[in-house]
This record gives sequence, C-alpha cells and structure tokens, in this order.
Amino acid sequence: MDTFDQSDGLREHLHSERALGKRVGFVPTMGGLHEGHLALVQHALSLTDTVVVSIFVNPLQFGANEDLDAYPRRLAADLTLLEEAGAHAVFTPSSDVMYPDGLAAQTKVLVPELTNVLCGASRPGHFDGVSTVVCKLFNMVAPDIAVFGQKDLQQLLIIRRMVADLALPIVVVGHPTTRDTDGLAMSSRNTYLDDVQRAIAPLLFQTLSEIATAVRDGSREYVALEKRALSTLEGAGFDPDYVEIRRPYDLAKATATDKEVAIFGAARLGETRLIDNVVVAAG
Repeated sequence: MDTFDQSDGLREHLHSERALGKRVGFVPTMGGLHEGHLALVQHALSLTDTVVVSIFVNPLQFGANEDLDAYPRRLAADLTLLEEAGAHAVFTPSSDVMYPDGLAAQTKVLVPELTNVLCGASRPGHFDGVSTVVCKLFNMVAPDIAVFGQKDLQQLLIIRRMVADLALPIVVVGHPTTRDTDGLAMSSRNTYLDDVQRAIAPLLFQTLSEIATAVRDGSREYVALEKRALSTLEGAGFDPDYVEIRRPYDLAKATATDKEVAIFGAARLGETRLIDNVVVAAG
C-alpha cells in the first residue's frame, strides 16, 4: 500500500496505474476508521482495480462550536486497517495542502436546495465545506468510481448532484449503512459515547424503524409520526434535532402519493450528535 501526503505524487502514481488500464476507485474519509469505512473500501475493490482512500479531517465543514479539535485522529491505526483491507493507496493531505491560501480565501462549491434542510438547516455551511473538499479531492484523485455510505444519505445526494451539475466523469455509488449488532449505525463519533449513552443510542434507529413499519403498513400521518418519534427520543434522554419524512431523491417533504420515503433523524446524546435514516417503500 502506497501513502501520499502531496497531490502531485498521488497523481503521478495514478497516471501510471491508468496507463496499465486500471480503473480507479475512491473512498474519501476523515479517518477514525471503523468497519463501516472498511465496507466502503471492500465495495470499491469489487468495482475497480486500484482503490485510493483519503484521510483528511476537513476544517471547512465544522462550525465554530463543533468538534473539530476532538474529532478522532489515529492515523497509524487507520493505515494498518486499510492495508489489511486491501486498499492500494492512501492520501493523507494536510490543511496546507488542501487550503494553501487558508479557509477564508478558499473558493467554495455550493449545492443549492439539498443543503438547506435536515442537517443543512442545523449546521449552516457544513455541506458547503463537504462539497468543496470532495470536489477538490475528486480533482486530485480523478476516480472512475467513488463510494459513499448511505448513513449520510443527504451527503450522498448532494455529492451526486454536484457531480451531475459540474459534469464530472465520476460514478458515485452508495453503500448500505453498516450497523452494530444492536442496530446502531457505525460512526467515528460513537467513540464519544459513555457506557450509559451507548446503551441508549440504538433507540434512534429503532424509532426510525418503527416509523418505517407504520409507513409500510399504510400510514400516511407523517406529521403525527414525526411528533411521536420526537417525543420517544426526548423521553429516552436524547436531545432531538429533527425527525422528518422526506423523499429519498430530492429531500422534498413526503406526500401521501410518494411510493418511497426516507425517514431521517438526528439527535444528541450528551455532546455526541447521531444521525441515521431508513428508506422504505410506502405500502
């Protein structure tokens, strides 16, 4: 496995790989890797010939009071996991490489509409930072295929829209959410949870799944289902941000005529913000 911290060296390496007829897969991460990330790598390996993983904690997507300084950083362990998983190359740029003129001077890539709701409403500017860094990484890696987890479904839709709008020659592939045995979606931030919070955390997925069951069984009382879910989460000790039922392709509010809906939820347990979603066919 080759490791690069400068884009020029990475580009030269990938030019050689392409000259051999290899298709390039890409998995962008912020490190703190877990089985969910490794599943994305395995998916990319199944689709392409050489897989690049980036590790970069992107300051542009963190708000002033968010957890940039505390975000898990364990590069040595991450590199070991990636080598064992079969990744071919890892890109570990610094902020100076990604933003040589500083964050304030950085040109930004803004995706309208999809970024104004759900986590975009709660975290202003977050998705502008995501789309900007992913666009830069796409230009550095120039992958044929990029793999993203469906746990961050809103992010996945935003990246797909960006790729389509900017005519980038990249196929963006979603991979199903990887869950622990109790249903909790795997996340680097799960390490923030203490034992009591970790025992409560799976209730987020359970609550969204209960809504999905009701929708599958024919309920279209979406507002009532959302309110009931918020009450359930509050009663369990969460500080809910939102529970919303929306269309899974454009994030518009779901209506009774939609054939498929996505139930999105975000809530805090202590200082830890958890997100999840469930997509369901409306019966």
